[in-house]
Amino acid sequence: MTERLSDVEQRIGSVHQLEAVVTAMRGIAASRAREAKSRLAGIRAYADTVGNAIGEALALLPASEAPANPRHGTEHHIVIALCSEQGFAGTFNERVLGTVERHIQAADGAPTDLLLAGDRGLMVAQERGLSVDWSAAMAAHAEEVPSLANRLADAVYERLSAGATQVAIVHAAPASGGPVEIVDRALVPLDFTRFPVSGRLVPPLITQDPRSLLAQLAEEYMFAELCEAVMVSFAAENDARMHAMIAARDNVGEKLDELTAVYRRLRQEEITNEIVELAAGANAEQESGFG
Repeated sequence: MTERLSDVEQRIGSVHQLEAVVTAMRGIAASRAREAKSRLAGIRAYADTVGNAIGEALALLPASEAPANPRHGTEHHIVIALCSEQGFAGTFNERVLGTVERHIQAADGAPTDLLLAGDRGLMVAQERGLSVDWSAAMAAHAEEVPSLANRLADAVYERLSAGATQVAIVHAAPASGGPVEIVDRALVPLDFTRFPVSGRLVPPLITQDPRSLLAQLAEEYMFAELCEAVMVSFAAENDARMHAMIAARDNVGEKLDELTAVYRRLRQEEITNEIVELAAGANAEQESGFG
């Protein structure tokens, strides 16, 4: 009985240690998610500024040279998948890659390059038999987001210059009703009808051709969109991990309650056995004395 009680005591100690680890991981995930969300306003303000500049540049073009509406050809696709860098994020990667698989199927045999960020997501992609053309580690801290967005932009433009025609990005985003939701949107070709053409009477002074200026602004806008997507995905990954740790904490609490109940029962049995032994010893002494 004593040995069993000792085993339960050790298990309770181990569960307490696990509880401390889970609590720490939940706190770190919550802190990183808050930091990422706090930086989104700055990224979106930057994107709005570039968008306004695109509207100004559109006003400088002759009506006959206005950018055409996005084409919907299927010559060559690029799909960017933003996955998790670390584990303990539930079905985060499976849901992102499930949407990627639907993209590939919809391409109906057209060449599709998969650009993937996130080492844990890369493992899941390989398990699902997906061919990854380019990969990088996902941002582990908010400060790393612009660097990753730059690398993604370079990889995209390398393929656009080689003949790619469409770019889509798939990533997770924090959701109010649950851990995350999946975002699937097009990046290229850029829909210039999204940007209101400037109507001011005095156009801005520029030192380069409006078409060249517009092309550079479009590149800058895509970089802003990539920054926002990576930051949102980073926040979502940590939200998913935080929810996973909350569930783990509940399971740990239930296990601890079970072990505590077992410990109390075994302890009570031990005390009862000691009392029985003492009583038996006292009775034996009395019988011996009377004899």
